[in-house]
Amino acid sequence: MPIAELSTGPIEYEDTGGDGPVIVPIHGLVMNGAVWREVVADLRSDHRCVVPTLPLGGHRRPMHPDADLSLHGQARLIAELLDHLDLHDVTLIANDWGGPQITAVEHPERLAALVLASCEAFDNIPPGLPGKFAGLAGRMPGGLFVCAQTLRVRALRRLPMTFGWMAKRPVPDDLVRSWIAGLCGDRAVRRDTAKYIRTSDNNGLVDAAEGLRTFERPVLLAWAAEDRVMPVAHAHRLAALVPDGEVVEIADSYTLLPLDQPAALASAIRSFVRARVRGSLPH
Repeated sequence: MPIAELSTGPIEYEDTGGDGPVIVPIHGLVMNGAVWREVVADLRSDHRCVVPTLPLGGHRRPMHPDADLSLHGQARLIAELLDHLDLHDVTLIANDWGGPQITAVEHPERLAALVLASCEAFDNIPPGLPGKFAGLAGRMPGGLFVCAQTLRVRALRRLPMTFGWMAKRPVPDDLVRSWIAGLCGDRAVRRDTAKYIRTSDNNGLVDAAEGLRTFERPVLLAWAAEDRVMPVAHAHRLAALVPDGEVVEIADSYTLLPLDQPAALASAIRSFVRARVRGSLPH
């Protein structure tokens, strides 16, 4: 994979290329960009998909020891990546992790639109049982290593505090292996992940929601109708806050829409970009 050398350290990313509208999908904690693989396979024919792996636990290359990897630090990292790759008129997409809301508020200059797909919002951080379990693991000595070892066992992945309430269907083995490889094998990756958990401002998304009141790009709230971790009511609250927002509820899915309903999510993104983004790009 290509690597972007940023001020915080190396960021791996996939770039499908092409001259279609640019989408940048962002993954959640203890995941990597591969969570988007089926959505990207659908959209790459008419979009340029740039898919980074952030230092949120599923990464393989450690960041610099002094890197700011807090919630706000990671949001700034996304903005720096867009600058580094000179991407314009980007549709930034968040699933599970809410950090892109801060990017949109603080660094809107390269964005054409925002898609929030069943993600953290308001005070729902860390979210539900999975978030609390990850938060506990990140604060306990050796906790992240034990957590990663737990995820090797298929039955334990289906517990409510791991992926049982995140994905309605079992997460494929090869994905999980790629997500936990760094946590299992590299102390510095565990350091990065613990730093995010320990230094993040859990009020940051409350402030971001207020900031989105002045976000002048279209916003799609694509939410899992059966989400047990990210309340669907948050989609409607956010849509009422932003100047130009719309809600699409997707059936038969939990939080990880890119895994449970990739075709429906890709269709919602494609329709949104065609109808709302291309006609609203700043001139």
